Order: sequence, then C-alpha cells, then structure tokens
Amino acid sequence: MGLRAYVVTGAASGIGAATADHLEKGGDRVIRCDVRDADVTADLTTPEGRERLASDVAAASEGRIDGLIAVAGSAAPSPLTARLNFFGTVATLESLRPLLAASDLPRAVAVSSLSAVVAADEAIVAACLSMDEEAAVAAVTTAVEAGRGRIVYPSTKLALNRWLRRAAVSPDWAQARIPLNAVAPGVVDTETARRMFLDDPATRAQVSSMLPQPLGFPGPVSAIASLLAWTVGPDNSFMTGQILYADGGAEATLNP
Repeated sequence: MGLRAYVVTGAASGIGAATADHLEKGGDRVIRCDVRDADVTADLTTPEGRERLASDVAAASEGRIDGLIAVAGSAAPSPLTARLNFFGTVATLESLRPLLAASDLPRAVAVSSLSAVVAADEAIVAACLSMDEEAAVAAVTTAVEAGRGRIVYPSTKLALNRWLRRAAVSPDWAQARIPLNAVAPGVVDTETARRMFLDDPATRAQVSSMLPQPLGFPGPVSAIASLLAWTVGPDNSFMTGQILYADGGAEATLNP
C-alpha cells in the first residue's frame, strides 16, 4: 500500500491536530484545514469559506484524496454552531466527494458526539435535515433566547448523524464505493474541554455524572485519533453509515 493522501478539517488543535499527527507519523500525507494555522485556511460557517475549502483542497491534492476526516466543529451556544457543525460539515463532505471518487480506496468520516444521544431540539434537527440553513439559524436563536443554549451542540450533531446515515447508503456514496461513517467521542482531554469544564472541579464533576465513562474520564485524545485513522484507512472496507461511540462506555451506560 502506497502513500495515502488525507484531508483533515479542524486540524489546528484538539482531535483534528492529533489525527493529522497520527496519520503523518504513519507516513501518509495530510492536508490540514482550519480557519488559521493550516495548509488550507477557510471559514466553514460561510458559503464563501466552504467554496474556498473545496477549491484550495482540489488544488493542493491535484484532484485526488484517499481519505477525508471532517473534525471542524464548535460547542458554542450560537447560530454559528449550526452553520459549522452541520452545514459546514455536510458541504465539506459533498464538495470533496469527487476528489475521493478519484481514489482506488476512498474513505470518509465525520466527528459527531456522545451528546447527541442525551438531548436535542427537534426544530433545529428538522431545519438542518431540510437543508434550510436560515431556518436552522432561526431555530437555534429561539433556543438560545429561551435559555436553552446547551441544546444547540447536541442537536447539530444528531442532525449530522441522521444525514450521514442516509447519505452513506445513497448512490452518490455507496455506489461509488466510498464508506462514510462517524465517530462520536465522549469527553476527551482537549484544550477546549479543559477550558470549558475540565479545569473547574465542580463543573468537571457535574459533567462526569451526566456522562459517565467507565473506562475513564476524560478519555485520551489519542484514542479518538487512532479510531478516526482506522475508519479512513484501507482496512475499513465494508463498514458504512455507522456512528462509532468512542466514549469509554458512556453510551452503553446511558442506553443499556
């Protein structure tokens, strides 16, 4: 097996950076994408940024990539979270699909979240799945103004899960022999998680009680990186449309 070419979004930090590092250590080529400090810089919350990502990756890859790892996301209680987590991710997957189709062994994966199984706002989810970005933004704004900002992140990830499962078995993906899956991490030790709640003992304890992880809390980011790398590697030849919970047992605990 020769050198493979991968695209990783959200590659400047956290899970994205760890995944890009993991792939490069294995000898593969990685095109790192983020809003800054990356090979390709683009803001996936905007149509212009999504178009720029597609064109710049096409140029950097010379028209072919073997794997796509869509990590870029936000947990902020903001309309931008819907624009990035759902619409930006879907646009990334769809716009780079032709580059994947040029590969002999193409693979794609998106990062979801354990939180999608805990709670969601169906108005946000429905607007996303109807591909109506402005309606999704309006639904997010309504939730935030009602003091339900925490529901935004899991709702966008649930919408992504549902879209991905449908897309994975559609002719565009399945007949093109492009496995498409998602990895749903639990709480892992990233800079963002430390800043948001891990560094505060009280908040850390609260999150741990809500999302129990029998194998350890928080989990190691390296575990997510290695799983993402496997899903886009040649050994993953017959799995598609799956949401893989890499959460230390949290999903099994919450849904026995």
